[in-house]
Amino acid sequence: MRTGYELDEWMSRPSNKLIRDLEQLDGDIMILGVGGKMGPTLAKLAYNAVKEGDSSKRVLAVSRFRNGTLQEELEAYGIETIAADLLDEEQLQRLPQVRNIMYMVGQKFGTTGKEHMTWAMNSYLPGRIAEKYKDSRIVSFSTGNVYPLSSITHGGVSEEDSVQPNGEYAQSCLGRERVFSYFSHKYGTQQLHFRLNYAVDLRYGVLLELAKAVYQEQPIDLSMGHVNVIWQGDANEMALRAFLHCQSPPQILNVTGPETLSVRWIAERFGERFGKNPLFIGKEQDTALLSNASKAHQWFGYPSVTIREMLTLTADWLEAEGEMLQKPTHFQEREGKY
Repeated sequence: MRTGYELDEWMSRPSNKLIRDLEQLDGDIMILGVGGKMGPTLAKLAYNAVKEGDSSKRVLAVSRFRNGTLQEELEAYGIETIAADLLDEEQLQRLPQVRNIMYMVGQKFGTTGKEHMTWAMNSYLPGRIAEKYKDSRIVSFSTGNVYPLSSITHGGVSEEDSVQPNGEYAQSCLGRERVFSYFSHKYGTQQLHFRLNYAVDLRYGVLLELAKAVYQEQPIDLSMGHVNVIWQGDANEMALRAFLHCQSPPQILNVTGPETLSVRWIAERFGERFGKNPLFIGKEQDTALLSNASKAHQWFGYPSVTIREMLTLTADWLEAEGEMLQKPTHFQEREGKY
């Protein structure tokens, strides 16, 4: 793969399991907030799965579509698009009623100094969506940031453990879950909160950031010395298959890869590939932001793209000077300030 188009096409190929699951799902699918890093490939994946299975379903995608050519790209693909600012009540109410809602709206980076907007996007807006779509299924994207840092020896925090969000971004994300859950209790709306921890593709993510640091001989901070990652295509597939697991009260689902990965180990593997010695600063702490996704793996199986494959693909992409999104993850952040 050498282009973003080829990468998107690969990540948008549905598995037979996804095709079968969406055949069982009644109603159309609408993705709110399709303009983020994951939304375009999720929309294309849904469309391809529907096309190969129950071709009567529609896939709709909603975003402000203020910049770039994403709206035209999705329309050319066969996906119905709607340009709307969801914080505008009139525009929100003009959206069609759709049985299955994928909620991907949110704000993380830029929270510091604009906390009011983060809370509006992450906690207020979900209530407006939940009122309008009280008779729909809703899979809402959330984050592992709602959990506290946990011991690197314990395998990550599971859904049964208590939340402890650190910082206003994480607090507002827990607010999103709580507000959606309120309306699930009120109306019986079937929901699932999709707590994702570090999806990656070749244009952004933890692995690319570490690969670039090694390749460019930049220092790597080891204070957040362990991470979880999952291939974006696998995360998107799990999100779509999660519609069949919505319930009231809502399901909670951690989504990430099966390994607790050492940042040092990842950097050393890239060092071997590039013929460079990684530069490290700081020291690994005994805690990190880690999730246990065994429940998701029980439901959907292990991710199809392994960590070794991701490392190889990322190194190939970097050496080929592939497209990069310039959207850092700030995975090293331990104080919750974004």
